[in-house]
Amino acid sequence: MKNYRRAAKIKVFELGLLSSLGFLSTLFWLSGTCVGAAREELIEGAKKEGEVVFYASMDIEQANALTAKFEERYPFLKVRLNRAGSEKLLTKVLTEARAKKYLVDAIQTVGFSMRTLGKQGILGYYLSPENRFYPKEFKEEGYWITARYNPYVVATNTKLVQRGSLPKNYEDLLNPQWRGKMMMEETKVDWFAGVLQIMGKERGLKYMRDLAKQDIMPRVGHNLISQLVATGEAQLAINIAAPAVEALTKKGAPIDWIALGPVPAIMIGIGMASKAPHPNAAKLFLDFVLSQEGQKQLQQHYPWLARAGFTQERAIKVVPVDPALAENINEYAKLMRDIFSK
Repeated sequence: MKNYRRAAKIKVFELGLLSSLGFLSTLFWLSGTCVGAAREELIEGAKKEGEVVFYASMDIEQANALTAKFEERYPFLKVRLNRAGSEKLLTKVLTEARAKKYLVDAIQTVGFSMRTLGKQGILGYYLSPENRFYPKEFKEEGYWITARYNPYVVATNTKLVQRGSLPKNYEDLLNPQWRGKMMMEETKVDWFAGVLQIMGKERGLKYMRDLAKQDIMPRVGHNLISQLVATGEAQLAINIAAPAVEALTKKGAPIDWIALGPVPAIMIGIGMASKAPHPNAAKLFLDFVLSQEGQKQLQQHYPWLARAGFTQERAIKVVPVDPALAENINEYAKLMRDIFSK
């Protein structure tokens, strides 16, 4: 009798397990079906829209290569690219929003600007299926994700500065041997804020004031500064974006870069406009840029990617500059001017 009851219980358990497994299988199937159906609906909607308007601050050549790859993937869509520098792009988008001109679908620019656009309600909520591949410190969940980033490093002229005499940490830049031999990008408030984030505000401001005593030559533009270092106009550049240096290194120019410790990284984000005229096409475009295929395309020109699975040739400790610091950008800009204009 006991054996019979035990067998009956086992049978009931087996039937329950099979029923649960069947339910889960059905649930997974329905989930996959729903996802597939939603994707098909998105594609059909994009076909009706026919285009996506993309505002970007990236280099025009790289932007064209990226959009061409997207159009190859989705031949029924045409990308209308509007390229501008990050400051001009931010002004353009804010001006259009104030005038209630809703022209843009997808926006790509620096993290500080993306933060501002988000606070103004200009960025819309869209949780891309690619979202899970990006660390939390490289995105503002549902609003924008880092498509790539720029580490701020120190550029060196390899003919004028021997490897044995290279600075090894931030404090080494305060050595008298570098006085009058360094350049800096004078408009990079995000770099300034990033160093203060790494060092702490009090220590960081003291460091900046000591650095300003080194008679640093101010210039504007990463590409220009990289060229000036390569031609020997300066031995070092203290806040240069690594990709600008690498572009010249690949051409055989006598320039390289070093990291003096944790380096501030400026995030270049991408997001969807809250009032996008072509919302389905905008979502497809964001998904593509953030996908493995889109990131591989970007990697041909920008090796610094946040997506999981992409590694860098030179391992350095990167600290993403907190986008929230953009809310105090006027304070940081004034501090930077007051310190280095002297």
